[in-house]
Amino acid sequence: MTPARTHLVWDWNGTLLNDLDLVVACTNAVFVSEGGPTVTAAEHRVRFRRPIADYYAEVLGRAVDGENFGRLDKIFHEAYRLGLTTCELAHDAVDALAAWSGSQSLLSMWFHDELVPAVRTYGLAGRFSRVDGLRAEVGGDRKAESLVRHLDELGVDGRSVVLIGDSIDDADAALSVGGRAVLYAGGFTDRARLEASGHPVADTLAEAVHLARSV
Repeated sequence: MTPARTHLVWDWNGTLLNDLDLVVACTNAVFVSEGGPTVTAAEHRVRFRRPIADYYAEVLGRAVDGENFGRLDKIFHEAYRLGLTTCELAHDAVDALAAWSGSQSLLSMWFHDELVPAVRTYGLAGRFSRVDGLRAEVGGDRKAESLVRHLDELGVDGRSVVLIGDSIDDADAALSVGGRAVLYAGGFTDRARLEASGHPVADTLAEAVHLARSV
């Protein structure tokens, strides 16, 4: 079946890369460093959101300004780098990539200089027409502006795009450019939250690609 929309944008963390357990561990390292509580994976999936500073502030019970978030973001990523070798791709990631008949690209809010070699390490070099990560020293913001730049560099009209990701922020980004989203329930966000957003929700990446053909 010819897809109604011809370009697929993939999210990386929590979608193609199965790193939920690592992200929760690193998030807890942040909270513990501030004398805060720890969260379980289930609690993280219910509470996580962007901007990440707002999520941190909710759990810690106090405001997290830009300077403080920069410090906490450094703690998170130092722990993340140490644990990354424990992570694998989602079990059906390679098959899902192969199932899409149109063009596809990768957009992550992880640091670009670390994302590109990771894509090679996981055997996905050459799969995407473009790979973009965060080109700033501190992350945590929403994805919409990055998606605009990503599509501009590709020369792709946002109305021809489906974005597969694991967060409400992914869906908001897709809508901001006139595209659509399919949300993956195996990542950072609780399925009930994804369903409440009104976007199609998939339990596997293969199912997500199937849904992306018709949205």
